[in-house]
Amino acid sequence: MLVVHPADITTTVLSHLYEGCGAVVVDQHHSKREIEHLLHHCPQRERIMLLGHGSANGLYSRTDDTVPEFDRIIIGHSHAYHLRRHGSNLIGIWCHADKFARSEGLHGLFSGMIISDKTEAEEYGIITLQHLIDEANEVMFARLRMLLDEKTPLNEIPERMKALNDKPSWLTNFNYESFYYL
Repeated sequence: MLVVHPADITTTVLSHLYEGCGAVVVDQHHSKREIEHLLHHCPQRERIMLLGHGSANGLYSRTDDTVPEFDRIIIGHSHAYHLRRHGSNLIGIWCHADKFARSEGLHGLFSGMIISDKTEAEEYGIITLQHLIDEANEVMFARLRMLLDEKTPLNEIPERMKALNDKPSWLTNFNYESFYYL
Protein backbone atom coordinates (compact mmCIF):
# COMPACT_ATOMS: atom_id res chain seq x y z
CA MET A 1 0.00 0.00 0.00
CA LEU A 2 1.16 3.51 -0.81
CA VAL A 3 0.18 6.23 1.67
CA VAL A 4 0.57 9.97 1.18
CA HIS A 5 0.24 11.54 4.62
CA PRO A 6 2.04 14.82 5.28
CA ALA A 7 2.99 15.17 8.94
CA ASP A 8 0.59 17.37 10.88
CA ILE A 9 -0.16 17.25 14.58
CA THR A 10 -3.91 17.52 13.93
CA THR A 11 -4.01 14.50 11.59
CA THR A 12 -1.76 12.03 13.41
CA VAL A 13 -4.92 10.05 14.25
CA LEU A 14 -5.05 9.07 10.57
CA SER A 15 -1.81 7.12 10.91
CA HIS A 16 -3.86 4.42 12.68
CA LEU A 17 -5.34 3.58 9.28
CA TYR A 18 -2.02 2.23 7.96
CA GLU A 19 0.26 1.52 10.94
CA GLY A 20 1.53 -2.06 10.93
CA CYS A 21 0.48 -2.66 7.31
CA GLY A 22 3.95 -2.37 5.79
CA ALA A 23 2.85 0.71 3.84
CA VAL A 24 5.24 2.97 1.97
CA VAL A 25 4.54 6.39 3.52
CA VAL A 26 5.13 9.60 1.58
CA ASP A 27 5.25 12.82 3.57
CA GLN A 28 5.96 16.51 3.00
CA HIS A 29 9.66 15.83 2.43
CA HIS A 30 8.97 14.30 -1.00
CA SER A 31 9.00 16.49 -4.08
CA LYS A 32 6.20 16.63 -6.62
CA ARG A 33 8.40 14.70 -9.04
CA GLU A 34 9.18 11.98 -6.46
CA ILE A 35 5.48 11.58 -5.68
CA GLU A 36 4.58 11.34 -9.37
CA HIS A 37 7.29 8.70 -9.79
CA LEU A 38 5.95 6.66 -6.87
CA LEU A 39 2.37 6.91 -8.11
CA HIS A 40 3.41 5.94 -11.64
CA HIS A 41 5.29 2.86 -10.46
CA CYS A 42 2.74 1.77 -7.86
CA PRO A 43 1.06 -1.44 -9.13
CA GLN A 44 -2.51 -0.78 -10.27
CA ARG A 45 -3.97 -3.37 -7.90
CA GLU A 46 -2.28 -1.75 -4.89
CA ARG A 47 -4.37 0.51 -2.67
CA ILE A 48 -3.40 4.16 -2.32
CA MET A 49 -4.36 6.23 0.75
CA LEU A 50 -4.26 10.02 0.67
CA LEU A 51 -4.62 11.48 4.16
CA GLY A 52 -4.41 14.84 5.90
CA HIS A 53 -5.73 18.36 5.33
CA GLY A 54 -6.89 19.74 2.03
CA SER A 55 -9.70 21.12 -0.06
CA ALA A 56 -11.48 20.50 -3.34
CA ASN A 57 -8.15 21.42 -4.96
CA GLY A 58 -6.23 18.54 -3.38
CA LEU A 59 -4.23 17.36 -0.39
CA TYR A 60 -2.13 20.01 1.36
CA SER A 61 1.22 19.91 3.07
CA ARG A 62 3.54 22.33 4.79
CA THR A 63 7.29 22.36 4.98
CA ASP A 64 7.29 23.40 8.64
CA ASP A 65 4.74 21.71 10.94
CA THR A 66 5.09 24.52 13.49
CA VAL A 67 3.61 27.05 11.03
CA PRO A 68 -0.21 26.93 10.70
CA GLU A 69 -0.34 27.79 6.98
CA PHE A 70 -0.02 25.18 4.25
CA ASP A 71 2.46 26.08 1.53
CA ARG A 72 1.71 23.57 -1.22
CA ILE A 73 -0.66 21.05 -2.65
CA ILE A 74 1.11 17.70 -2.36
CA ILE A 75 -1.59 15.79 -4.33
CA GLY A 76 -3.48 17.80 -6.91
CA HIS A 77 -4.65 17.90 -10.50
CA SER A 78 -1.25 16.88 -11.89
CA HIS A 79 -1.44 13.58 -9.96
CA ALA A 80 -4.97 12.65 -11.06
CA TYR A 81 -3.84 10.70 -14.16
CA HIS A 82 -1.73 8.35 -12.01
CA LEU A 83 -4.51 8.01 -9.43
CA ARG A 84 -7.17 7.16 -12.02
CA ARG A 85 -5.09 4.12 -13.04
CA HIS A 86 -5.95 2.54 -9.68
CA GLY A 87 -9.65 2.30 -10.46
CA SER A 88 -11.69 2.30 -7.28
CA ASN A 89 -8.87 1.26 -4.95
CA LEU A 90 -8.29 4.76 -3.58
CA ILE A 91 -8.97 6.15 -0.12
CA GLY A 92 -8.88 9.92 0.32
CA ILE A 93 -9.52 11.40 3.72
CA TRP A 94 -9.23 15.15 4.04
CA CYS A 95 -11.78 17.95 4.09
CA HIS A 96 -13.64 17.92 0.78
CA ALA A 97 -11.66 15.04 -0.72
CA ASP A 98 -14.94 13.96 -2.32
CA LYS A 99 -15.10 17.22 -4.30
CA PHE A 100 -11.53 16.73 -5.51
CA ALA A 101 -12.32 13.14 -6.51
CA ARG A 102 -15.46 14.13 -8.39
CA SER A 103 -13.70 16.90 -10.31
CA GLU A 104 -10.80 14.61 -11.23
CA GLY A 105 -12.85 11.49 -12.06
CA LEU A 106 -11.41 9.41 -9.21
CA HIS A 107 -13.12 6.41 -7.65
CA GLY A 108 -12.96 4.85 -4.21
CA LEU A 109 -13.71 5.90 -0.64
CA PHE A 110 -13.50 9.64 -0.03
CA SER A 111 -14.44 11.93 2.84
CA GLY A 112 -16.35 15.15 2.73
CA MET A 113 -15.74 17.68 5.47
CA ILE A 114 -14.36 16.02 8.60
CA ILE A 115 -14.27 18.17 11.73
CA SER A 116 -10.87 17.87 13.34
CA ASP A 117 -10.65 21.04 15.40
CA LYS A 118 -12.83 23.43 17.37
CA THR A 119 -12.67 26.19 14.75
CA GLU A 120 -14.05 23.86 12.07
CA ALA A 121 -16.78 22.73 14.47
CA GLU A 122 -17.81 26.33 15.10
CA GLU A 123 -17.91 27.02 11.33
CA TYR A 124 -20.53 24.27 11.02
CA GLY A 125 -22.50 25.33 14.10
CA ILE A 126 -21.31 22.52 16.36
CA ILE A 127 -20.42 23.56 19.88
CA THR A 128 -17.87 21.20 21.41
CA LEU A 129 -14.44 21.05 23.01
CA GLN A 130 -11.19 20.04 21.32
CA HIS A 131 -10.63 17.01 23.53
CA LEU A 132 -14.12 15.72 22.62
CA ILE A 133 -13.32 16.10 18.91
CA ASP A 134 -10.02 14.25 19.40
CA GLU A 135 -11.67 11.41 21.33
CA ALA A 136 -14.52 11.04 18.83
CA ASN A 137 -12.11 10.98 15.88
CA GLU A 138 -9.88 8.39 17.58
CA VAL A 139 -12.90 6.09 17.90
CA MET A 140 -14.17 6.84 14.39
CA PHE A 141 -10.85 6.12 12.69
CA ALA A 142 -10.31 2.99 14.81
CA ARG A 143 -13.65 1.79 13.45
CA LEU A 144 -12.65 2.63 9.90
CA ARG A 145 -9.41 0.70 10.40
CA MET A 146 -11.42 -2.27 11.69
CA LEU A 147 -13.53 -2.23 8.51
CA LEU A 148 -10.40 -2.04 6.35
CA ASP A 149 -8.77 -4.91 8.28
CA GLU A 150 -11.92 -6.97 7.77
CA LYS A 151 -11.54 -6.29 4.03
CA THR A 152 -14.95 -4.65 3.89
CA PRO A 153 -15.54 -3.54 0.28
CA LEU A 154 -15.00 0.21 0.00
CA ASN A 155 -18.49 0.68 -1.44
CA GLU A 156 -20.02 -0.68 1.81
CA ILE A 157 -18.00 1.47 4.19
CA PRO A 158 -20.12 4.67 4.15
CA GLU A 159 -23.23 2.83 5.36
CA ARG A 160 -21.25 0.68 7.79
CA MET A 161 -19.65 3.78 9.30
CA LYS A 162 -23.08 5.36 9.88
CA ALA A 163 -24.22 2.15 11.60
CA LEU A 164 -21.13 2.18 13.86
CA ASN A 165 -22.01 5.62 15.25
CA ASP A 166 -23.24 4.23 18.58
CA LYS A 167 -22.94 7.53 20.51
CA PRO A 168 -24.67 10.01 18.22
CA SER A 169 -24.04 13.70 18.71
CA TRP A 170 -23.99 16.66 16.37
CA LEU A 171 -20.25 16.06 15.92
CA THR A 172 -20.33 12.30 15.36
CA ASN A 173 -23.37 12.50 13.09
CA PHE A 174 -21.58 15.10 10.98
CA ASN A 175 -18.32 13.15 10.72
CA TYR A 176 -19.70 9.61 10.32
CA GLU A 177 -21.96 10.80 7.51
CA SER A 178 -19.02 12.35 5.64
CA PHE A 179 -17.80 9.19 3.91
CA TYR A 180 -18.67 8.59 0.27
CA TYR A 181 -18.01 5.85 -2.23
CA LEU A 182 -17.54 7.34 -5.68
